[in-house]
Amino acid sequence: MGSKRAKRKLDNRQNRWFERLIAILALLNLGLVFFDLSYLHLRDFYLQVVPSLAQVYDPVKGVEPHPETQNYLSAVDQLEAQVLQTGLRSPQAESSLAELRILSNQMIEDNPFDLANKSGTLAKIKNEIRLRVGEKSAREAFATFWSPAYLSQAGWQQELTFFNTQIQPLIQTNYYRDINRLGKFVDYFWLIDLPFIIIFGLELLARTFYISRRNPQLNWLEAILRRWYDIFLVLPFWRWLRVIPVTIRLYQADLLNLEPLRAQLNHDFAISFAEEITEMVGIQVIDQMQDSIRRGDLARWLFHPETRRPYVQVNNTNEVKEIATRLVNVSLYDVIPRIQPNIEALMHHSIESTLNESPVYRQLQNVPGLSHLPTQMTENLTKDLSQRAYSTLIKALEDPVGAELIANLITNFRDVLEDELQKKHNLQQIHAWLIDMLEEIKINYIKSIAENRMEKIVEEAEQLRYVSQR
Repeated sequence: MGSKRAKRKLDNRQNRWFERLIAILALLNLGLVFFDLSYLHLRDFYLQVVPSLAQVYDPVKGVEPHPETQNYLSAVDQLEAQVLQTGLRSPQAESSLAELRILSNQMIEDNPFDLANKSGTLAKIKNEIRLRVGEKSAREAFATFWSPAYLSQAGWQQELTFFNTQIQPLIQTNYYRDINRLGKFVDYFWLIDLPFIIIFGLELLARTFYISRRNPQLNWLEAILRRWYDIFLVLPFWRWLRVIPVTIRLYQADLLNLEPLRAQLNHDFAISFAEEITEMVGIQVIDQMQDSIRRGDLARWLFHPETRRPYVQVNNTNEVKEIATRLVNVSLYDVIPRIQPNIEALMHHSIESTLNESPVYRQLQNVPGLSHLPTQMTENLTKDLSQRAYSTLIKALEDPVGAELIANLITNFRDVLEDELQKKHNLQQIHAWLIDMLEEIKINYIKSIAENRMEKIVEEAEQLRYVSQR
């Protein structure tokens, strides 16, 4: 038993090291891919900082010195050598200067920098020459620069030094790329990438075989799709997509911690998804209620429960009737006793107002010794009437016959109320109020979700999950 456990630990450790090795290899390959993709854009930088790297990698991208610009630089070198041998005013030097003027015009007309998308470099060269000689036209500027009179006056050594330090590096950045049979630029990066593709392909086949053995119900295609992201490692195109499997492999090999990012993505996705689902469900429910009110289903549902077909009954109870009964009981046993002083005050005021209209009652108030009698009579009458009315209601509710009479009263009240509510003007007004109320609920419902309340709910859920895990 112990030997099996030790062997399992050893196998897991070996698998872990293999996973890390493949992940590091994939990371190295991804670095080469990004270097290759960015090489032409950064070639000018490499020429200045690491010229040996450019010399080594130019053949991989099919980069060659452009014949026209190289011929131009060679002509400048010949001029410099000729001037050192025979002087600036010699026929040989003047012939070299005339050739450079011709080559300058050809470079401006042909724009050999266009193939390498470096027309901006040619524009910078022309601007530098114009500023140097003080001419507005690039053709005239080159013609002046490569003239014996200008070089003699400005000093040919100084001007050639300017050309070699300011202009020649710009011209050297131009290049030519050969075209293959398919009409595309020559690119031999696939030769560098091929060993990596072979390794990743073999590893993918081995994993697919292992998955298919552990899950016999899967075919090979389904087994490959279990590791769908590894397919990008063997594709000879869209190589930049390899960042997906490389990131996943580094995370699986514990070489990259993506837990904070994953947690934040889950958090943002949960909030966004919950907001959209909650909004859609809430709006749909309220819209269905509004449509039901417009169709008149609400009144039929409330006052004719027998028409709810098909309708699932939870407890075989007429909920509307039970709610009405409960409201009556609550009103009689709980509400009325608490508001009885208010009822007595109202009855006292009503009785007193009625009695004040009687001449006999007013005369009793003027009789000495009996002035307080009408007030006491009114108070006693008020208390007696209110208590008797309340007692009568309680007894009627508790008495079977009284309860039946009250039930008939409620039924009759409901029927009369239904008849009144179903009158066109009442029904339309109530429907309009209910629809407007639901519209307000819907607007405020969406507003409450938009006020980051959903984020608070998600945060509360995450806190509860954290507490449960602890």
